[in-house]
Amino acid sequence: MALYSLSRRITIFTVSAASAELRTSSTDRVRLLHFSCGANTGVATGYCFGLGRPAAIGVTPTTPVTFLADNPDSPAATATLTTAGWGTAPTAPANFFRRFFNNSRGAMGFFTFPQGLAVDVSASLVLWNILAADIIDTSWTVDE
Repeated sequence: MALYSLSRRITIFTVSAASAELRTSSTDRVRLLHFSCGANTGVATGYCFGLGRPAAIGVTPTTPVTFLADNPDSPAATATLTTAGWGTAPTAPANFFRRFFNNSRGAMGFFTFPQGLAVDVSASLVLWNILAADIIDTSWTVDE
């Protein structure tokens, strides 16, 4: 297994909707080791996001971005992150592994999963917009 990372700016503001989706391929599982997010502009009403497993993964993501290998000798990653939309968006998680709320510019939430949060083959984790949103910057590290 190898480590892969990706940092993306998220600008999807729809309340009660997916803002990002970490997706696995039909052949490889991943473990999410680290996730962080922080407000880029800071809005007065604040924002709240939750990270969880969707009841159904998204269909036809419009702009998936492949994770980057931490070691250039590692094979290309198969995991992707979608932040710009779907033909059919992922559904809401029943529960969240982590939540982050803030209304201050530059404040960050750092979440680690010491043994990795497992994402099975052809599955996903979704960053769900629970409350009014801001532009946020995210960083993700997976073991694939």
